[in-house]
Amino acid sequence: MEVLYVVLGLAVVIGLFAMGIYNALIVLRNKVDEGWSDIDTQLKRRWDLIPNMVETVKGYATHEKGVFEEVTKARSQAMQAKTPEEHAQAENALSSTLKSLFAVAENYPDLKANQNFIDLQATLKEVEEHIQMSRRYYNGTVRDFNTKLQVFPNNIVAGMLGFTKRDFFEIEEGEKQNVKVSFS
Repeated sequence: MEVLYVVLGLAVVIGLFAMGIYNALIVLRNKVDEGWSDIDTQLKRRWDLIPNMVETVKGYATHEKGVFEEVTKARSQAMQAKTPEEHAQAENALSSTLKSLFAVAENYPDLKANQNFIDLQATLKEVEEHIQMSRRYYNGTVRDFNTKLQVFPNNIVAGMLGFTKRDFFEIEEGEKQNVKVSFS
């Protein structure tokens, strides 16, 4: 009879331990999902600004058709990305094409003085800062989640319950600066 109590006690302790690990993983997984949602929201704000930016520049630089097409194509690809890795690649390409758009705008003094363009620049700068903050939060929660998954004995419980590692939202080394939107 004593052996039965010991076995039952041990089963309860192991069950409570596994439940604690499971609950901690759920909390971290939800934080990762929340972080991704924040990034997604900021990226959508960015994508919504781009057509306005292109149209404003188009009004002054009508012969720069190739730049406008590249920005539009990069925006479309970014909007279709599914995973953090795909988003990172698409956003890197979009940032690069935005730099081309701003380089074109440098050649048009009237455009640089246009209040609508100035407002769009300020909004884009704000969005870029929010994307950076959201990316840092997301990557921090991914780090915590992945660490929790990999340490013993959590890795055993996590594996049995189907938890998998999440990817960081990384950008290329050359893209780590905000898109330059100042024309002064």
